[in-house]
Amino acid sequence: MKKIFSGVFIAFLIGFTANAQGLLKKSETVFTHQDTLRGSITKERAWWDLKYYHLDVKINPKEKTITGSNTVRYTVLSEYNKMQIDLQEPMQIYKVTQGGKDLKFKRDGNAFFIDLIEKQKVGEVKEIVISFGGKPREAVNAPWDGGISWKKDKNGKDFIASSCQGLGASVWWPNKDHMYDEVENMLISMNVPGDLTGVSNGRLQSVKKQKDGTKTFNWYVSNPINNYGVNINVADYVNFSEKFKGEKGDLDCSYYVLRDNLALAKEHFKDAPRMLKAFENWFGPYPFYEDSYKLVEVPYLGMEHQSSITYGNDYKMGYRGKDLSGTGWGLKFDFIIIHESGHEWFANNITYKDIADMWVHESFTNYSESLFIEYYYGKDAAAEYVIGCRRNIQNDKPIIGHYDVNNEGSGDMYPKGANMLHMIRQVINDDAKWKSILRGMNKTFYHQTVTGKQIQDYINEKSGINFNRVFAQYLTTTQIPVFEYMFKNGTFGYHWTNCVANFDMPVRVKLNGVETWLKPTTEWKSEKTTNENRTIEVDKDFYVTSSNIIE
Repeated sequence: MKKIFSGVFIAFLIGFTANAQGLLKKSETVFTHQDTLRGSITKERAWWDLKYYHLDVKINPKEKTITGSNTVRYTVLSEYNKMQIDLQEPMQIYKVTQGGKDLKFKRDGNAFFIDLIEKQKVGEVKEIVISFGGKPREAVNAPWDGGISWKKDKNGKDFIASSCQGLGASVWWPNKDHMYDEVENMLISMNVPGDLTGVSNGRLQSVKKQKDGTKTFNWYVSNPINNYGVNINVADYVNFSEKFKGEKGDLDCSYYVLRDNLALAKEHFKDAPRMLKAFENWFGPYPFYEDSYKLVEVPYLGMEHQSSITYGNDYKMGYRGKDLSGTGWGLKFDFIIIHESGHEWFANNITYKDIADMWVHESFTNYSESLFIEYYYGKDAAAEYVIGCRRNIQNDKPIIGHYDVNNEGSGDMYPKGANMLHMIRQVINDDAKWKSILRGMNKTFYHQTVTGKQIQDYINEKSGINFNRVFAQYLTTTQIPVFEYMFKNGTFGYHWTNCVANFDMPVRVKLNGVETWLKPTTEWKSEKTTNENRTIEVDKDFYVTSSNIIE
């Protein structure tokens, strides 16, 4: 297509594109020393590789306290004698030992710096034991403003749960609280009142009755797990289970619910095997067969704790009985079961190194909701759902946050991120290839921590299309691209505006009633047309707007 050189046309171009280019600058946010200690790979973190935790805790509902110890096993990567361990106020570290010797430590806000006595030789495996306790922060609005939820069920029994994404696992237990280094396996020992059950991640190894009438539940996690994925749940639980015939054989599925909700749960939780069937189709095998799949009832909405998905959606379809898309399709499934379980693939299997790239978790998992619909109700229904969810987009700030300071971006990473992925699928225009990309990511990055760039590069490579400008547009700006066009003197002209420099996403349109693909850029393109044929409609699958600048 040749460029249009009409003088009138060029005048319009100047007027309409003068302010369209460039990235939206992130707001000037002031970050503190504590933000850096929490969000960066400090020198005191970088020299050791985390291998194993034994988290041994006593939960006292009456006092709202947690006390215990964490044994930290690690491999020395480089010689250094100072270690950073994180534990947030008002929790306290009482004692740290290595090889039976007490170690000195100093607190700097929510970070503890431990002076090691033994020589730390490269390649050696070492352990420290941390004794700690206190009244951890009580959740204000779990899971968004998290901590520990100390609640009661309707029978007056304790109903307790943790939730700490973003806030950090160090809100209730001492650990290396940065996402880049996942522990390879861990044992979680929970001592709880004798009339209650303690549920955590992985598989239950044993239950021991103590002389004081309490019980200790020992849960073992055999796969790598991120810190915020570690959870404690204490209640008057009853349990039922089933086996899911999956791609890797029998998957043990176990459900822990409040005693009065057993019959309700047995019917409502049928969405769990439906979810597993759909998501194994799209994403590949469930990533934690060795640790099983669990749904655990909690006194808040829910979270994606690895192999221990927490559930509090009141046994309703949709999101607390509401359809987030406004299309009706959102009431075909329990939002929390589908969404939080989707995180087993995108969050727990593939995990961000830095919370600034939280879109890797939330965009793909929000998109997974429409894939669940597609699996059971068809492609048109799935498209209606994801497009309907656009009504929740705020365009308040960029989706990617600030790196190295524990800062997440806009909540638009959910609906806007899902629509970005939906558009990328349209541009690839090959459903088999798209499915292979989703499955391939979960295989290539199996049990790994990643950067957002790694995910972008993978999609570019496997699709054979460079989506860098698309990612930049939808992840780093709040601008919605405008497909700007005009019909004049027998010529049809078009380009992208209100977008990043050199934005070049192809788009599917109906031009004079005929479906076709156009390849706009930020430079004007043109083709001949007749004055009688002057209609264009951008496909709804693309989250863009359009504007006819000459009527």
